Amino acid sequence: MKDEGKIWLATGDERVYLNPAMANRHGLIAGATGTGKTVTLKVIAESFSDLGVPVFLADIKGDLSGMCKPGAENKHIRRSIDTMHIENFDYTSYPVRFFDVYAKNGHPVRTTISDMGPELLARLLGLNETQSGVLRIIFRIADDKGLLLLDLKDLRLMVQYVGDNANEFKLTYGNVSSQSVGAIQRALLTLEDEGGDIFFGEPALDLVDWFDWDAEGRGVMNILECQELFQHPLLYSTFLLWMLSELYEMLPEAGDLDKPKIAFFFDEAHLLFNDAPKALLEKVEQVVRLIRSKGVSVWFISQNPSDIPESVLGQIGNRVQHALRAYTPNEQKNFRYAARSFRVNPKFD
Repeated sequence: MKDEGKIWLATGDERVYLNPAMANRHGLIAGATGTGKTVTLKVIAESFSDLGVPVFLADIKGDLSGMCKPGAENKHIRRSIDTMHIENFDYTSYPVRFFDVYAKNGHPVRTTISDMGPELLARLLGLNETQSGVLRIIFRIADDKGLLLLDLKDLRLMVQYVGDNANEFKLTYGNVSSQSVGAIQRALLTLEDEGGDIFFGEPALDLVDWFDWDAEGRGVMNILECQELFQHPLLYSTFLLWMLSELYEMLPEAGDLDKPKIAFFFDEAHLLFNDAPKALLEKVEQVVRLIRSKGVSVWFISQNPSDIPESVLGQIGNRVQHALRAYTPNEQKNFRYAARSFRVNPKFD
């Protein structure tokens, strides 16, 4: 919670604070299921809002929307208040705005095929390296001809056009095999059958709308309803990666700020990296490394630090570690991995 212009995270022998000027070093909230990661996420997000920092949250379990109303007393909250010696604690609501890719429980979220780009779209479609190369050729031809691809229908027609005229484009752009064209068309049909087509089209989402404040100067919490979207992990993770890339391209360099311009919280963060090709992982690492200079604080929430690639984990300067469980040999290995990533504390054996 906000205290003396800083974020009060915990209390040991003394209070533990997160300085807002260090928040753009990004963060990780890790711990086993049921250990309180969501509560920590809420408290840090609310603190950012109190500091005047807009927030984006991916709501996978449907338990973040309640921040639009004041909380209610219960024994767990009371115990924390008493243990941390919090004085004059008030339950309060926060300014929120809801978004939903399926436009059922919030403002619709849309982007165009051209804005998504071939790299992320290839991952979403599950294409192999050869098919991804053909998709990049298709995008390049569309760009050279000044053709804007808005939705899946536009892309299907463009794929068909390139396939029908493959010999014409071969010497300029490279070989376009009918097998790869067919595989891309099948993948597009599968994506459409899974409801992915609703994500593409106009009007496209303008991320500038997320930079907003209420009358009291608190940052607005932009909550993405993900309970249905999460049933399609590739669509969920690809959307979040696209959003981060768009934000990186949009924002100017800001250098070291007193506080972030905006904070992002990505729940179930391991989905962002599952089965991601090396080129995409390198792009994510680059964005995470450089976006901090643009005033963006990115927080990953996952069960274990090992869920995050080391190249990305190395860019994270803030961590809140909840309890870990070690019932299996693999869990014991992850437990030791998490312990070694912390500085030595003489108070622990």
